[in-house]
Amino acid sequence: MSKKFLIIDGNSLMYRAYYALPPLMTTGGLHTNAIYGFTTMLIKLLKEEKPDYVAVAFDKKAPTFRHKEYDAYKATRQSMPEELIEQVDLLKEIVDAFNIKVLELDGYEADDIIGTVSKLAEQNGFSVLVVTGDRDALQLASENVKIKICKKGITQMEEYDEKDVLGRYEVTPVQFIDLKGLMGDKSDNIPGVPNVGEKTAIKLIKEFGSIENLLKNTERLKGKLKETIENNVELAVLSKKLATIERNIPIELNFNDYVKKEYNYDKLIELFNKLEFNSLIDAIKNDDKENLYKSNIKDWKIIDYDNLEEFINNETDISIYPFIYDGEIKALSLASNDDAVYSDIENMGVFDFLNRENLTITGHNLKDFLVKLSYNGVDLKCKYCDTAIMAYLLNPSEPEYNIDRVLKKYLKVDVSSIEAITGKGKNKKSFKEIDKRALIDYLCRCTINIKKLKDKLMVFIKDMSMEKLLEDVEMPLMEVLKSMEVYGFTLDREVLKDLSEKIDKKINKIVENIFETAGYEFNINSIKQLGEFLFDKLNLPAIKKTKTGYSTDVEVLMQLVPYNEIVSKIIEYRQLVKLKSTYIDGFIPLMDKNNKVHSTFNQLVTATGRISSTEPNLQNIPIREEFGRQIRRAFIPSTKEGYIVSADYSQIELRVLAHISGDEKLIESFKNNEDIHLRTASEVFKVAPENVTPEMRRCAKVVNFGIIYGISDFGLSKDLKISRKEAKEYIDNYFEKYKGVKNYLENIVKFAKEHGYVTTILNRRRYIPEINSKNYNQKSFGERMAMNTPIQGSAADIIKMSMVQVYSELKNKNMNSKLILQVHDELIIDVYPDELNMVKTMLKAVMEHVVELKVPLIVEIGEGKNWYEAK
Repeated sequence: MSKKFLIIDGNSLMYRAYYALPPLMTTGGLHTNAIYGFTTMLIKLLKEEKPDYVAVAFDKKAPTFRHKEYDAYKATRQSMPEELIEQVDLLKEIVDAFNIKVLELDGYEADDIIGTVSKLAEQNGFSVLVVTGDRDALQLASENVKIKICKKGITQMEEYDEKDVLGRYEVTPVQFIDLKGLMGDKSDNIPGVPNVGEKTAIKLIKEFGSIENLLKNTERLKGKLKETIENNVELAVLSKKLATIERNIPIELNFNDYVKKEYNYDKLIELFNKLEFNSLIDAIKNDDKENLYKSNIKDWKIIDYDNLEEFINNETDISIYPFIYDGEIKALSLASNDDAVYSDIENMGVFDFLNRENLTITGHNLKDFLVKLSYNGVDLKCKYCDTAIMAYLLNPSEPEYNIDRVLKKYLKVDVSSIEAITGKGKNKKSFKEIDKRALIDYLCRCTINIKKLKDKLMVFIKDMSMEKLLEDVEMPLMEVLKSMEVYGFTLDREVLKDLSEKIDKKINKIVENIFETAGYEFNINSIKQLGEFLFDKLNLPAIKKTKTGYSTDVEVLMQLVPYNEIVSKIIEYRQLVKLKSTYIDGFIPLMDKNNKVHSTFNQLVTATGRISSTEPNLQNIPIREEFGRQIRRAFIPSTKEGYIVSADYSQIELRVLAHISGDEKLIESFKNNEDIHLRTASEVFKVAPENVTPEMRRCAKVVNFGIIYGISDFGLSKDLKISRKEAKEYIDNYFEKYKGVKNYLENIVKFAKEHGYVTTILNRRRYIPEINSKNYNQKSFGERMAMNTPIQGSAADIIKMSMVQVYSELKNKNMNSKLILQVHDELIIDVYPDELNMVKTMLKAVMEHVVELKVPLIVEIGEGKNWYEAK
């Protein structure tokens, strides 16, 4: 069997990756989409094709013989974007780290290098695979040379040999050059013969065999075509010459230099860490690498779980790393000083040895561990330090904070990944099937490095002045979230059942109405059938089409509302179906034996610092429609006589804006407890406050909140359904009256451009590399983030501080009432009847004075027998 030589067109694939992927950037602002896409393709090709020899060819900057032959060659091409230029050298570094040689030669294109190397390789008995995005390479196809063309994006490819070329284009690979010569090539600015397209060119080549033979026999042509060919003889000859890949360039080739070698893993991991390609690190690991890892497994000490307390003796600072599998704590690694041990866990009571107030345990993603312990009746009194939270604070935009990724990034330590040991998906192993020795090594390596990781991260935390944020807010918040998860929120099954029946009736009525209008029944959930009804039956304008047919997404439907009232019914149908499946019927399977749902609260997800809620998401229950609001009736106190109390910050983001910007008028309005939207309406529309209409106030409210998010005149015109000219006038009037806000927004954007990040009132940092992008849309997005993040992030700081203090007050005063949920700027408390007044007083006192701003914080308190009444 012949050896396989894989030759990659580096320039072609680099460009294809750049334009196929959205702009990607590191936290430091380095563009990476071309590198990421190219590297992904390279890894896939090496794994799937398993070549014996590999080379990557690149163009050189110097002019080629084609430029000398024809000045306008490729003259219509735009110059390489700056965002791509900065990626080229790093991309070649990655190719080098894969131990793949790069081929370049002055005066020649990558095509010519590929053409020559493929010819030499074939002559030496190799089977050759050329991978490119350029169909010019089809002229190279032969019995032993196959061409793989990127068909779409960076994932879909189609392969050609000489028979495939003949089948697709009706000409041989060699004749493909003549085809290009006649029809030209816009991308390379090869002129071709005027008015000769692909069909005509194929017909001519099939009849005459080549351009040369065609030009010798023009008398056989007729009419306009004969005149065109005879008038463009030189153009046809030149075009063929330009389209011909040179296969005899002066290049020295020692095939031994291109033998596929083992990757330089250390260099690749270093580059991937630099480029923040976390997902690619595991992708480059092969059997040899895994075997190398296994051969380096250390024999760690295994102790009985009853002896864990003896191991730590009188230590006050230890590291732990529990192994939570299938929802249970199966094992624990524990480190004291420079020694780590492993223990299987069979009894949750063993963790009482951690119940010392003078003890600090450092771990990674500790909340899950604390939640599992609490479900088993163990609530630790010790202090915590979580390196995952520390890593999150240093860069809240990371996709994840798995310990192996964080250790690689900050300590350059490779501990493989837990999934490499446990398997995943269909290949996931049971606990008994896991390689015990590998598991012990993984856990102990993690634990022994956690203390070092903490020390390293703390240096950065201090450099960024985030100690207060870490120690007073984020670390204690972990205990709060644990309590909220474990306690849960009680639901009334009967209310849910009643709502389900009511919403079913409403949905059925809407369906009957739609079918009556249509005159026939169809599947409303089918995009195809709904599209046929709207655009073929009703003849509504097809606003957007996809490759599979008409688009019926919500944006399209909203634009169709004015054309036919049935569209509003379809939108309402979709909303109700989602409401029923997700927030009514969807809650029931998640309820425990006590009729409670236990959401998971995520501390490491949002870039702004907000916490999020999943399984179920209790922060996103739709409340604009009445059925959505009614769902809150199902959320009740855990005791029959109890109450649900809601404590909601009033206009917190606008108050934060007043504080940060120092705008005198905003500060004055809030200090005087004015209606801020009415005052803004008065300022923007230049009328006396008593003459402000409800519509003016509504518009001013949109302007007020739009300013926080860096709204443009286009965005405001869309929101208010007014002209851009009017919208611009509103914004200009706003900034004329609120000059402090205007100055703040301008200055914060300037700061972000100079420093690459913005901060909140507690120095929570968010990096915004997009703000210095050459891409207009990316840059605009970055500017909006720079304006909004300090405001939204500061609001997140405030609500988190309130959560910590409210939780502490409830605990210190030995109250039975519990903090059970946070939604945006609102805290929900499950209150015992005899504690109602005490809780309400405490909430107002704590939340309104948790931080001192230039304007007062106002909290609105509501109470009821369910969440709906409380709100």
